[in-house]
Amino acid sequence: MAGGLDLAAILSRAGLMQHARGRGAIFTLHHVRPKQSQPLEPSAHLEVTPEFLAEAIECLAAEGYDFIPLADVPARLASPTSKPFAAFTLDDGYRNNAEYALPVFERYHVPFTVFVTRGFAERSHSLWWETLAVLLGRENKVTFDFGYGAETLDLSTVSRKFDAFERFADFVSDNDEATAIAKVDALALSHGVDPLKITAELTMTPEELKTLSAHPLASLGAHTTSHRAISRLSPAEAQAEMRESADYVEQLTGKRPVTIAYPYGTRQAVSEREYQIARDLDFSVAVTTQPGTICEKSMSRLTGLPRISLNGFYQHARYVSALASGIPFTVAK
Repeated sequence: MAGGLDLAAILSRAGLMQHARGRGAIFTLHHVRPKQSQPLEPSAHLEVTPEFLAEAIECLAAEGYDFIPLADVPARLASPTSKPFAAFTLDDGYRNNAEYALPVFERYHVPFTVFVTRGFAERSHSLWWETLAVLLGRENKVTFDFGYGAETLDLSTVSRKFDAFERFADFVSDNDEATAIAKVDALALSHGVDPLKITAELTMTPEELKTLSAHPLASLGAHTTSHRAISRLSPAEAQAEMRESADYVEQLTGKRPVTIAYPYGTRQAVSEREYQIARDLDFSVAVTTQPGTICEKSMSRLTGLPRISLNGFYQHARYVSALASGIPFTVAK
């Protein structure tokens, strides 16, 4: 992947495939914090340092990007300006978004949107991937029933820990998500790992979110209540998850959000049905995690927009330039 990004950067600097850039890009972030050393880091790709975030902003500014709030994307697409735009978004409401990302955005006067999962803010739902990172990172073996009878997983090496994490991730995605997560939480508790304590340690409280929302650069968007893949829910459940999340943000801020991010955001986790539900619920912008840049034809799919992940494995300004060029996504089609 690094080689492909380097090639895309070269092509972009040479002025080739300029059409791939489109009108702009929406960037995805999760954790923004100093590099931490953990026994197991299965989600390292979702974590960047504040220094890299600053480099990314400086890179885009040098390339002539305007920084706009996500909610302004439709108006920007409707305007005739030729300058590209960048919108920054952060999923799940991690506390480090306020602690480490906010000062960077303040330094460069860059607006951003944080997507709020009510179950995380209210400490009623666990972040199963974070729970597993702690559990599998500290144990040498665990016993679990994936549906074929209890089996003991050897966690004696980092490689085996990663393999186990993938098995648990598949278990969550292949079964009823709420039930699967409850079983993962029960396993964690049996080993002295409290999933809801992890949620409380990592994510912002309602008061912290309310304080953040008062900042002139910050906006809060909806991210459902339970963070389940909504394409796997019934139509009524999916609509309730999205509507109740918007209700919650409005309760916190006094302003109803017009933006929403679909949990996980992959093609498997969100479908055309959800795009229509978002329109029915009057969201003006809804974002996936499917990669791509934004162009005029995005106006017809404002509730299913792509985003570009700032990947923790590729924290170099040249890769930001390569991704923003849109070339990697055009070539991959």
